[in-house]
Amino acid sequence: MSEVIEKAVAAMNEKLSPGDLDQSVKFVIEDEGSFVMDGDGARAGDEPTDLTVITDTETLQGLQDGSVNATTAYMTGKLKIEGDMALAMKLGSILA
Repeated sequence: MSEVIEKAVAAMNEKLSPGDLDQSVKFVIEDEGSFVMDGDGARAGDEPTDLTVITDTETLQGLQDGSVNATTAYMTGKLKIEGDMALAMKLGSILA
C-alpha cells in the first residue's frame, strides 16, 4: 500500500464517526491506488461501491485539510464522481 493511501485512510478514520456512512465510497487516487469507506470506517481496497471519487494526491490532501472545496474541485475537473450524487453531497459535509 502506498504512503499516500496509508495517510488518507488514517485521516479519514479520524474524520468518520459511527453512522456517518450507510453506503460505501471508493476513492481512486491517480498513480497511488484506492481506499474504501463505509459504516466500518476507511481501509485500503478496491471493491465495488455506491460512489467512486477519482482525484489526484494534491486534491485529496486539500480536501482532507480543508484547503480545497469539493464543489470547486468537481466543477474544475479535479474531482470526478461516478455513482450516487446524493451520497457525494453527504460526503462533502463529512470531509468538511
